[in-house]
Amino acid sequence: MVSNRVGRRGGLFNMVSFSDLGVSSSLVKVLADQGITEPFEVQTESIPDGMLGNDICCRAPTGSGKTLAFGLPLIERSKKAEPGFPTSLILTPTRELAEQIYRVLDPLSRELGLYTYAVYGGVSYGKQFKAFDRGVDILVACPGRLLDLMDRGSVNLEDVEVVVLDEADRMADMGFMEPVCDILDECKQDRQTILFSATLDDEVGELVRDYQTNPVTIEVGPKEVSMESMTHFFWLMPHSKKSTISSEIIRKCGRTIVFCRTRAGADRVGDDLRKDGLSAQTLHGGLSQKNRDRAMQRFQHGECMALIATDVAARGIDVDGVNCVIHYDPPENGKAYKHRSGRTARGGSTGVVISLVQKPQKKATNRIQRDVGINVEFKPPEFSDLPEFEVEFIPASRDRGFDSRGRDDSRGGHYGRRNRSGGGGGRGGGRGGNRGGGRGGGRG
Repeated sequence: MVSNRVGRRGGLFNMVSFSDLGVSSSLVKVLADQGITEPFEVQTESIPDGMLGNDICCRAPTGSGKTLAFGLPLIERSKKAEPGFPTSLILTPTRELAEQIYRVLDPLSRELGLYTYAVYGGVSYGKQFKAFDRGVDILVACPGRLLDLMDRGSVNLEDVEVVVLDEADRMADMGFMEPVCDILDECKQDRQTILFSATLDDEVGELVRDYQTNPVTIEVGPKEVSMESMTHFFWLMPHSKKSTISSEIIRKCGRTIVFCRTRAGADRVGDDLRKDGLSAQTLHGGLSQKNRDRAMQRFQHGECMALIATDVAARGIDVDGVNCVIHYDPPENGKAYKHRSGRTARGGSTGVVISLVQKPQKKATNRIQRDVGINVEFKPPEFSDLPEFEVEFIPASRDRGFDSRGRDDSRGGHYGRRNRSGGGGGRGGGRGGNRGGGRGGGRG
């Protein structure tokens, strides 16, 4: 039996407080100290069932406030763990998203004497081994690295009573469904399983059927990214003009994400933009974790206006206030176009999506337009067509970028916005001892 509920806006839901939802006074105070006093719709809908220990299947878009929607009940229900045996687990597709979740939940969990820790690839195993030896109560993890740690005997999931699957649809897109199922099979059979996803079909639907018990199904926001909330442009140009055109777009629009197909391409575009006097950060899997974290933090804090990213690296980006998305290289298909474009026009705001198209790419790009349900004329660049955004110049001394090899590069100034978003940082802690365990074998 599945209980279905569609999220409701307005009315009493706008007057509900976190205390009304059952959140403890100590956590309410931490939230208030951060300026968070009114729950979003997804939090209002999800937190009560989460507090009751019900399985939840929630369709909610990125940027809707879902981290607190699953995080607050998880923290309230989490127990102190023995070393190597966490009691709560959050699975997420990318290391950027794992870090973002960690930064949100760590100050809240510490208030209740619980330790949160994030594990993902690109970080030495030694630090992660030590964390589990000391003890981790709430574990945020990417599936691949978690399986590696389980195989090495560092972590055992048999005490896990609450599991959250965040962005399950993206984990399916990235081929993580089999590892996710392997991980769930190692957790307690009578655990609470909370699933958040932008879609609930195909492999995600199978996950709900096979691993949840009488879940409460909640739907919040539009069922998919609304192409109507964005203004789309398809500008024709030779490849040699793309860099110059991108610079002008960023100067006009402000905070922008530029999508490239390859790591090398992202590096070249980042270098070109910095040479043109713009502060740009590059984000792809070839960078060290330290440089990836720094790039994300600078973009989140408004210290640079351009983030140049590959598709896979960008899956963990959850940043408000992005005015523009540039498809420097065309996406593979309509679904990828939606994923990329959905980084702008969030929360009722507007956004601009600009595709830089070479003539040989018109046929494939026409197919993408049909897939996403838009019909936009191909034409030469015309900057007067772009909407006006409030953009201010910030001196170069405020930022030090990275060149294509990850070195500091302080060339040029950059553009900022008066309203800047989120941040924070840090790591999870731990306590002594290790009960041992693990599954044996090895994954490298």
